[in-house]
Amino acid sequence: GNIFTQQPSYFGDLDETLPTVLQVFNNILHKCGLQCEGSSTEPQKLGEKVSVTAGTMPLQELKDIVLYLCDTCTTLWAFLDVFPSACQTFQKHEFCYRLASFYELAIPELESAIKKRHYEDNSVFADLWRRISHSRKKMIEVFHILINQVCLQPILE
Repeated sequence: GNIFTQQPSYFGDLDETLPTVLQVFNNILHKCGLQCEGSSTEPQKLGEKVSVTAGTMPLQELKDIVLYLCDTCTTLWAFLDVFPSACQTFQKHEFCYRLASFYELAIPELESAIKKRHYEDNSVFADLWRRISHSRKKMIEVFHILINQVCLQPILE
């Protein structure tokens, strides 16, 4: 068995951890000057200009964001892949909706920023493109696992 079968209270820990995971998506959007629907962040103050976008931020910051996103998506996918029972807990936090909103806002913005930038070294572009593509793929796979576990499995059982 896995650790959750041995220690069912870990589901409570997972439940408490998920807002932090969702905050990762909000942080990325915020750094790119974007705002997520349904996010719990404070409304933007009047007159507060969002000066940085994915297209204008320094290259190192773009790299960091893409790396952070890639790690997060790969970890989420690996976790749900080996432990699909966690899907119910994810769904309690409207994870599908939040993931879809994040995907729609962030991915086109980041892809566009990566494509439009001028690179001294083309391998940097290739690496960023590979990582954003991998992130996109893993987000879709996470979504599929969630839909399968939360919506389809119950119908089939």
